[in-house]
Amino acid sequence: MRESLPLTSSEEEVYRLLVGLSQATAAQMAEVCDTGVDRIDEVLRALVVKGLVVAQEPGPVFRPLPPDVALAATLLHRQESLDAARTMVAALSEEFRAGASRHDAHHAVEVVVGAAPLRERLRTLQNSAKEEILWFCRANPLAMQGSDNTEELDALRRGVRYRAIYERSLLEQPGELDSVVEGVGWGEEARVAPVLPVRLAIVDRRTAICPLTYDEERHLGVPTAAVIGSGQLLDALLDLFEGHWDRSTPLNLDGDPAAALGRTDAAGEIGPAERLLLSLLVAGVPDKSIVTQLRISRRTVQRRVDRLMAMAGVDTRTALAYQAARRGWL
Repeated sequence: MRESLPLTSSEEEVYRLLVGLSQATAAQMAEVCDTGVDRIDEVLRALVVKGLVVAQEPGPVFRPLPPDVALAATLLHRQESLDAARTMVAALSEEFRAGASRHDAHHAVEVVVGAAPLRERLRTLQNSAKEEILWFCRANPLAMQGSDNTEELDALRRGVRYRAIYERSLLEQPGELDSVVEGVGWGEEARVAPVLPVRLAIVDRRTAICPLTYDEERHLGVPTAAVIGSGQLLDALLDLFEGHWDRSTPLNLDGDPAAALGRTDAAGEIGPAERLLLSLLVAGVPDKSIVTQLRISRRTVQRRVDRLMAMAGVDTRTALAYQAARRGWL
């Protein structure tokens, strides 16, 4: 890939030699490197044209110039050309995929490249939903934060059912639980899982969208996702979602959980805030994250947990989780 560099190997070698000598004639340099004078002179003249060397008469005597000044403009121009080429390739790729989809109505998989196109496709799919949307919500979203998903409220108002499974680590991130609480308040059905295998959205059981690269590889390029139509692959993704839905912990809440946790519930009754607290505890969310997300004190959390254990007649959190599930508190 030498042709992509601003200097040839001969030019680089001669320039380095001249830097070491500080200044020299072509004959002097030819003697040092045991090369013909004409060849050295030719290379030096090329370096003069590139702004890396200056020739002073008589002689002439050649002196090196700073390379960063001479080559910065060349490198900048090449970077701009490379960026333009990437943009063109992305545009042509998108046009090709769009054309392929138009010419093949039964196209099973379409690839979407880039965060912006992926975000736009998610918005379009939600706006077209008529019955149900299923989500696997992992931490550190690739294209759309939960708070940016303004299409969800519109869909819920149209009567679309939303079922979302949230990865535990997502709820531990600042502000994320507030976004989830808001969605549940709109009518979303939410559950929590320790980990999720992939990011996934399925609309009306007819279209799924799923990233094609692992999260840890995101720094290697732009996000890439597959839009999957009806077929066995979509059936497999539906089974994957339903299996995780059955095993996940329901996230139950009503109203402001922080305010509710500060009140005293009637003896023997489980309030909505305590159901949320139980959901988070059973899902494995640490007390520190619960305190931060609900903006309450650790003492309030412990007091509520002690009350729940007393009601369940147990003395460990593991036993509390079992009794909460058996008694239908979740």
